[in-house]
Amino acid sequence: MGTTTKPAPLPTEKRLNYFERYLSAWVGICMIVGLLLGKMLPGFIDGLRRMEFGENSQINIPIAILIWLMIIPMMMKVDFASIRQVGNRPRGLIVTLFVNWLVKPFSMAMFAWVFFRFVFSAWISPADADQYIAGCIILAAAPCTAMVFVWSYLTDGDPAYTLVQVSVNDLLMLVLFAPIVRFLVSGASTLEVPFQVLLYSVLVFIVIPLIIGVALRHWFIGRHGKQWFEEQLLPRFAPVSMTALLATLVLIFGFQADNITEKFLHVLLISVPILIQVYFNSSLTYGLMRLLKVEYAVAAPGALIGASNFFELAVATAIALFGADSGAALATVVGVLIEVPVMLSVCAFCVRTRHWFPAPQEAR
Repeated sequence: MGTTTKPAPLPTEKRLNYFERYLSAWVGICMIVGLLLGKMLPGFIDGLRRMEFGENSQINIPIAILIWLMIIPMMMKVDFASIRQVGNRPRGLIVTLFVNWLVKPFSMAMFAWVFFRFVFSAWISPADADQYIAGCIILAAAPCTAMVFVWSYLTDGDPAYTLVQVSVNDLLMLVLFAPIVRFLVSGASTLEVPFQVLLYSVLVFIVIPLIIGVALRHWFIGRHGKQWFEEQLLPRFAPVSMTALLATLVLIFGFQADNITEKFLHVLLISVPILIQVYFNSSLTYGLMRLLKVEYAVAAPGALIGASNFFELAVATAIALFGADSGAALATVVGVLIEVPVMLSVCAFCVRTRHWFPAPQEAR
């Protein structure tokens, strides 16, 4: 008699915390608040916009500080010692890296180019198309770091393996993010991307926060233990990161008040290729995991990493390259606006189809 695959047991119902569950609503509120400030207090907003590290540097001081407050707590979660576990179950990581770095940025560039150059050309000028293409590429070139842990939790993923996937992706971002962004933006648009500015963005928004995060992690664990660090300290930083994100969005929408109110249709159009990219890459990753008989607890988080983005880095990079009031920055913010409801739909699909995958002891 043939053997039958016994599916893994169904997970208990899990929920996001208050801020995470309503992130899209908070983003929408920040959008409204920012637009009102930009329209009602233009002098105040212009003063904040002019606060840069140097003339024409495009690095806005208030936004830079807020982005550090977002990213450093996320980097504190990364445990590079977990990378030693890669050899135990390599297939899930290989699929994730293949989609994240060889498919996702290039597919996003293709979708953005097709939609903004052709499908939406009647409503979007060539100059705006360049900016939106650049923003979408920047968004897709940075695999998700923080929210993946939330998505993994909701789908009953393997937390240790999720940490391995995130850690390896963070290391690869150090060397692949800048050249991929420059190559694709220059190829799909008429914009010039100064490589020096990209490297500066990687240094300021990845390298330095990563070093600080790893150092703080090592120091806190050394003094209080890993359990206290993960169960007591890290949860306290979650509101800091979320508040910094929302404050950043208020400033960005304030800087973009005139642009958005005059081009609200563009916000809707930008969401189309981003949505297609999310579902395309999550489906591809999930399908490859199933084809290779990877266990569900690895396959689900892998699909979610391939679908979501490190939008904090994307927003920071778009601002550094093109300015806080640019179309590229707007495109990255649209990604934040639609991320939570879209990713929750992917999580729900994974949970409903967990029976497609073999039980852990049967995975090859």
